Amino acid sequence: MAWTIGGILAVVALAAIALQIAIARDGPAVLSAVDRVSGGDGGAELKAKITTGDHPDQKLLIWGPKERPTLDHARPVLLFVHGGSWNSGDPESYDFVGRAFVERGFIVALAGYRLGEAGQYPGMVEDVAGAFAQVREQISAYGGDPEHIVLAGHSAGAYNMMMVALEEKWLRAHSLAPDAISGIVGISGPYDFLPLDSDSTKAAFGHVEEEQALKATQPINNVNGDAPPMLLIHGEEDTTVGLFHSKRLSRKIQAAGGTATLSTYPAMSHTDPLISIASPWRNRRDIVDQIATFARYVKAQK
Repeated sequence: MAWTIGGILAVVALAAIALQIAIARDGPAVLSAVDRVSGGDGGAELKAKITTGDHPDQKLLIWGPKERPTLDHARPVLLFVHGGSWNSGDPESYDFVGRAFVERGFIVALAGYRLGEAGQYPGMVEDVAGAFAQVREQISAYGGDPEHIVLAGHSAGAYNMMMVALEEKWLRAHSLAPDAISGIVGISGPYDFLPLDSDSTKAAFGHVEEEQALKATQPINNVNGDAPPMLLIHGEEDTTVGLFHSKRLSRKIQAAGGTATLSTYPAMSHTDPLISIASPWRNRRDIVDQIATFARYVKAQK
């Protein structure tokens, strides 16, 4: 019996290690697969795939409830922007985000943007602004409220959507302003990363040679008191994007008269908050409920 129990424990340990390796290699796709097996569909389904530009990375995936939406009860909308160091990632790997928040009463839009050389600054920011404009224009057809759209993003995606929220010119190109955004959820985001000291930041921003223009690429340098309300989530053990990014941004937003809530997690790394959105982890942690509560609350305060 002891050998049998030991063997089972060894298999479980090996399975856990294998899962961690798989997540490291293609985390979001693995999370989506685990989520689907562990949590089922949550009553959610992919409603549409919308092209937002000429490049294959420019797309929106719309997730909603299986039942037909009622026209007199539009759902709040969560527009989620994936990470990946501005050189990788695909919204089609983030089904778990759609299922998690549709189950909690939202319509979810997963946004893609140009990556690598094609998406060098400002391309990736322009694409997220364009995605927001498309969602605002089309989401009512899927049961979403175009007046209640919360922007969320992880890592590089958090940077992209934060720039859209803080610097007016990106939405102005679509005849919109940042006050069209109900709220912002930044997860493990980089907001203050000068000087450029990593391969990913150099690849995405290194072509910006003029010093003032480079400074303008930083969310921390575009803060104003009129920004939409923010929820900033960050793991204290994040060695990829340090906690100081969210701390500095929240302090500066508050000093400017804006609203920024910082939520930190002592034992979490860079990807742990994202993993917490997938089943079975989301039932053991409060991140999904925290985001959902914030996203509903900002509508009432707008």
